Amino acid sequence: MLFLRPGEGAGRETRQALVDEDSCSEVTAMKDPESRTILAGVDGRTDTELPEWYREHHADADPVTFAEAVRDLPQAVETTVAYQNPYTDEWVETERFNALVEPSRAREQARDEDAETDPLFHVPTDSYSIINPVDVYGPLEEVLREETIDGTPLGEVMFGEIRRYRGGGEVHMDIMFDGLEVRLPGRSDPITMGVTSGYDFFGEHAVYVEGFAQDGYCSNTMRSLTDKEVIKHVGDVRNFRTWWEELLAQVELVADDLFEFIRDAQDIDLDFSELPFTVTEFYTLLGFPDYLAERAAGDAEANAASPFEIDMWTLHSGATYALTHFFQGKEGHPSINTFGSPTTFCSTRKVQSSASSRRTSSS
Repeated sequence: MLFLRPGEGAGRETRQALVDEDSCSEVTAMKDPESRTILAGVDGRTDTELPEWYREHHADADPVTFAEAVRDLPQAVETTVAYQNPYTDEWVETERFNALVEPSRAREQARDEDAETDPLFHVPTDSYSIINPVDVYGPLEEVLREETIDGTPLGEVMFGEIRRYRGGGEVHMDIMFDGLEVRLPGRSDPITMGVTSGYDFFGEHAVYVEGFAQDGYCSNTMRSLTDKEVIKHVGDVRNFRTWWEELLAQVELVADDLFEFIRDAQDIDLDFSELPFTVTEFYTLLGFPDYLAERAAGDAEANAASPFEIDMWTLHSGATYALTHFFQGKEGHPSINTFGSPTTFCSTRKVQSSASSRRTSSS
């Protein structure tokens, strides 16, 4: 599998997009996770530096390699669960459930009863299958060493971050590839492609991954660029190496097409003076809660040439701005339409057609 920079061999110089440096609003940081680790390079054999645009957003970062970061993530092992008989005060073991604990923390607690970090993650049923981070991301290391972009191993151009929640029992990470990108005229920083992934030990999902991109100018992220793949905590663990190869191939295809999607989106205008809903209501119709719809509409109107006639790329940017910087839900589990897939650009004419039908019927 060979990765190519988007636009190579396709007349890149003929591509135009009406984007400038002012098309991103001032952002407000989301609530920080319990810990954040910045990544650069797959392992110690690579000499990878963070791209300048990413380094500017993480000025205090001290990057570690992907392999080092993965092996530093909390693990989970099973241990026996017991219940206390209320009449005898005896503890009785049960085979119906097994507790998931972090082994190094359990050892620390054995040495020190006042240890700060509780080793217990979760007490699932006996159908639960543990999938530890090395099980998932170890195979990815192999793929990153072998697959290339412009002849350079992906492991030498990969960077990103890992975020921990709930004592490290829930983890989310963004992995991007310097050079797998889209550059828009008028923008000094690229839109860089990659994957966002995560897992937890709490029975919700063992691991998920989907394609995404990050705008280097304002750190807006576009998610759902590929179908979201989810593996539960039940059943057999699949071949993760093949899984990663297939997923990265999808990201490559999206990267090749993303510029055209953006250009097409800029050619689709919604004239809100002719529509039976406002810009804020447009986002509400997409499933955004009021607080996000207002943020998205404000950003779109501020960056549009006219607050009444707004192209779909500007509307999309308003959505990603609100979701990236103001979403109050749980990371990795957005409860609303993320409006992130490029294919949504192509369905916008259905919105216009539906709105026209509503105007006709109401008149």
